[in-house]
Amino acid sequence: MSKIAIIGATGRAGSQLLEEALRRGHSVTAIARDTSKVGDRAGVVSKSLDVLDSAALQAAVAGHDVVISAAHFATVPASAIVGPVKQAGVKRLLVVGGAGSLLLPDDTRVIDSAGFPAEYKAEASAGAAFLDALRQEQELDWTFLSPSAEFVEGERSGQYRVGKDHLLVSAEGRSWITFADYAIALIDEVETPEHLRQRYTVGY
Repeated sequence: MSKIAIIGATGRAGSQLLEEALRRGHSVTAIARDTSKVGDRAGVVSKSLDVLDSAALQAAVAGHDVVISAAHFATVPASAIVGPVKQAGVKRLLVVGGAGSLLLPDDTRVIDSAGFPAEYKAEASAGAAFLDALRQEQELDWTFLSPSAEFVEGERSGQYRVGKDHLLVSAEGRSWITFADYAIALIDEVETPEHLRQRYTVGY
């Protein structure tokens, strides 16, 4: 059993990560601006705070084995997470990444493709910058897990494929993963680290 702190634990990805971690018997600290929706649950400690308050975040993650960040990149830059995690003495940081920085078959980035939705550009660009910052990080054992192009609600099938830096596409031509199956993949990485100081991706 690990002590896991999840930043952004009330979001769509974060809430599924919380459920998956609890399902496997881990101890979880749920961190968000408002954790009221987490409720009073066995195995969970809720901490409502502003993630950009570095002192508060450092105190909240201290003493954990792993920190998972599921915060939005456009509002929470890498420095806001990496600094407090390091100062708290936590060695492992896993990040819910984005698909925009993944590569297409011609080795260009998804975010740079002609059809990339304009409304997702700011978040995707910030996600790519977060990954670049992690790649310069010398102290943390970080992992950045990019979902497929479609990151959606759906069933927990327990099935997923793993890729490295290129976007995964199913036999039907769709690039997708549910939040629930993504959560399985990330908690698998918590339990059995195979991608330390790496970005990887999952999809069907």
